[in-house]
Amino acid sequence: MTDKKDNVLQKALWKMLLPLVRVLLRQGVAFDTLSEILRRLYVEVAEKEFSLPGKKQTVSRISTITGLSRKEVTRLKQEAEIDLDELNMQYNRAARVITGWVRDADFHDARGQPAALTLEEGQQSFAELVKRFSGDIPPRAIADELIRTGAIEMTSNGLIQLKQHAFVPDRDELEKLKILGTDVSGLIATIDHNIHDPQPAYFQRKVFYTAIPESMLPELRTVLADQAQSCLEQMDRTMAKHDSDANPELGEPGNKKAGVGIYYFEENGE
Repeated sequence: MTDKKDNVLQKALWKMLLPLVRVLLRQGVAFDTLSEILRRLYVEVAEKEFSLPGKKQTVSRISTITGLSRKEVTRLKQEAEIDLDELNMQYNRAARVITGWVRDADFHDARGQPAALTLEEGQQSFAELVKRFSGDIPPRAIADELIRTGAIEMTSNGLIQLKQHAFVPDRDELEKLKILGTDVSGLIATIDHNIHDPQPAYFQRKVFYTAIPESMLPELRTVLADQAQSCLEQMDRTMAKHDSDANPELGEPGNKKAGVGIYYFEENGE
């Protein structure tokens, strides 16, 4: 790596890791914990993605490309991998239930808005919604989780009412930390693809201004949030037409995950 590229990458790492370190310190995560996770990740990625063509990856090669000792590589390879499937499954189930509720006319009222649903009874029920968009899981379990995170509420007459059109927990810190893992990884993976395999490039854009008066920010946040939510719901309808779970008639099993994310940020002007 050239000195210039190395310098640019180090500056990029600093900016990328700065908010992450802030999160870790607020959550009481010590440096040794982060260091151990990074060591394990270095070994795992080197073993799975950086082997030589036609050759089995060896401890010596992993040691060479990661900078870790052979003894350390051996120790880390013997550790059990961190299972991310449950994390992704829980997040995806909740998100799919809510997007299905927003998108599918079978679960809308006369005005075309997400209807208040019964828990178990009838075609327009929460049980049917969960069955259609989240698979074989008890509807009460999904309802309890969404109530706990503030996404839905139980009305006084026993119906389930949608409170927000996206799975963004408004009070549950653990759920927000799970989203930190799922959402940030997607953005970084997109940037990695555009650097190393840019044909075709994945969409990656942002807009920002550096001289916005602070008094105008509250209104700006509200307006942009409304515009972003409307845009995402339109994109969701487009993607739903290409999802084999929602459209078995496509005749081709789906084995790829794809999506688009939008986020808002504020910083001090430079």
